[in-house]
Amino acid sequence: MIKLFKNLTFKDYIYMAISVVFIVVQVWLNFKIPEYTGKIINIGSNPASELKDMVEPALVMLASTLGSVLAAVITGYLVAKVAASYSSLTRRLVYGKILTFSPNELNNFSTPSLITRTTNDITQTQFFVSFGFQLIVQAPIMAVWGIIKLSKSGTTWSVATIIAVLILVTIIGTIILLTLPKFRQMQKQTDEVNRVAREGLTGARIVRAYNAEKYQEDKFHTENFKLSKIVLFTRRLLSIMGPAMNIIMNGLVLTIYVIAAYQIRDNGMNVDFEFGDITTVVQYSMQIIMSFVMMTMILFIYPRASVSARRINEVLNTENSIKDGNLLDFNQQIETIEFKNVSFKYPNAEEHVLSDINIKINKGETVAFIGSTGSGKSTLINLIPRFYDVTEGEILINNINVNEFNLNTLYNNIAYVPQKAFLFKGTIKSNVAFGETKQEITENDIKEAVDIAQGSEFVLNLENKFDSEVSQSATNLSGGQKQRLAIARAIARKPEVIIFDDSFSALDFKTDQLLRSALKEKTQGVTKLIVAQRIGTILEADKIVVLDNGKIVGIGTHNELLKTSKIYYEIASSQLSEEEINNAQTKTNL
Repeated sequence: MIKLFKNLTFKDYIYMAISVVFIVVQVWLNFKIPEYTGKIINIGSNPASELKDMVEPALVMLASTLGSVLAAVITGYLVAKVAASYSSLTRRLVYGKILTFSPNELNNFSTPSLITRTTNDITQTQFFVSFGFQLIVQAPIMAVWGIIKLSKSGTTWSVATIIAVLILVTIIGTIILLTLPKFRQMQKQTDEVNRVAREGLTGARIVRAYNAEKYQEDKFHTENFKLSKIVLFTRRLLSIMGPAMNIIMNGLVLTIYVIAAYQIRDNGMNVDFEFGDITTVVQYSMQIIMSFVMMTMILFIYPRASVSARRINEVLNTENSIKDGNLLDFNQQIETIEFKNVSFKYPNAEEHVLSDINIKINKGETVAFIGSTGSGKSTLINLIPRFYDVTEGEILINNINVNEFNLNTLYNNIAYVPQKAFLFKGTIKSNVAFGETKQEITENDIKEAVDIAQGSEFVLNLENKFDSEVSQSATNLSGGQKQRLAIARAIARKPEVIIFDDSFSALDFKTDQLLRSALKEKTQGVTKLIVAQRIGTILEADKIVVLDNGKIVGIGTHNELLKTSKIYYEIASSQLSEEEINNAQTKTNL
């Protein structure tokens, strides 16, 4: 928890220091009120006194009350500013850290867990900063000040108050010991509820298509019921506190009056206190009880905030497995990309996904990767922009290990189009011009990129053209439209390398062919790496790499591989007619 306070600014610490001063003032004024309450009662109970004698203590009491309220308002305002600043900065740090995570780190935390840590956990710690800080400062001061004041009023009253405090602390301490482990379980179970809810919402179409509503509801109900049981257990225990406090506080008031009554009975009117002093003692005792209640409230707030703080720190302290390099440029354009004896296996996996990969890609080439499902195509190209680092061997760009380059340098020069097109809420223009680039993306760049991606026709038919709204997850666009805009986003960056990870799968054959023709014509000199399942997409590639079980089993053009690679021939024969295959082989022989 203390580590998170490092996120506060110097201005926040100044506000907290000022808040401490106002809390002290508030406590001091709060103890003035019982003192003058007693004086007013003493004056009122004295037959010789007059109404005007009450004016001065009444005015002082009123001023103390107003001053205490004002101090509390100022303290609340300053602490609220600190808490808001803390939560804003911490949320930004956590979110920024998550954005730097590689797939390896993201797999260590589930998406629902990261969402909970960015929202609910930060809210828990923010509450501790705002409310808990005031309790931590105010409670000890109230307790010490109250005990000093009460001890001056008589030993008997002090003993009664101490006994009441001990009983209260015992009850609350027992409740804390029972609820503390449940607070930890509550946060973990909240993650599970979020996971199931997110899963159901994201896969709503699949759920309906497979008539699995009942199954999904039961799964959510199971996790929700577990969370409800934990919440009910803690709430039931916490509900004991209110009645216990009322019994102890009212019992203490009764005890004080009984002690006073016995002293008056035994000594008559020769007691060493007046009637107003009894009221003062009662109010002092209530202040002391309340101070210990505040301390125990801290013990309730802190465990949950501590669990949340630990979860937040887990994210902030996670070390990225992908280390940033120092080279800020390539000294020239990307002339070559070379895989040298590259092998790769996922973290904690036993078997390699890729083994002994050797291939050299030259500037401007269109290189395609094909193979059966699970052959390692996507994994291989994901190593170039360093979504993962190789396990063995090295990847060289211009004969320099890719690990030596600054990540921003890589991302500014290598564009990536994922298998599943993802667009952000905004406009078509904002999505195509998304991210930081080497140079500003102009409107002409956007229009040209969309045109190359064969998206102009549907974009220009929209009411607001390029300013048309894109909903969250682009639910107002078809799969093909999303894929074309994702491709346009990559082209608009004017990169030196474009990676297409099976990015043509949602396009019809005609659009696929037109897009590839436009790419060949308009992006000459750009290296294009294409992962594909359809032979038609890669027919004209300069080089086709055939993968099987993580190994390269063939490299060549389409026509060459039909003769030299059995696996490629099998893939081709499953998609092309015998006539098309024979024509290709004839061209090779010629």
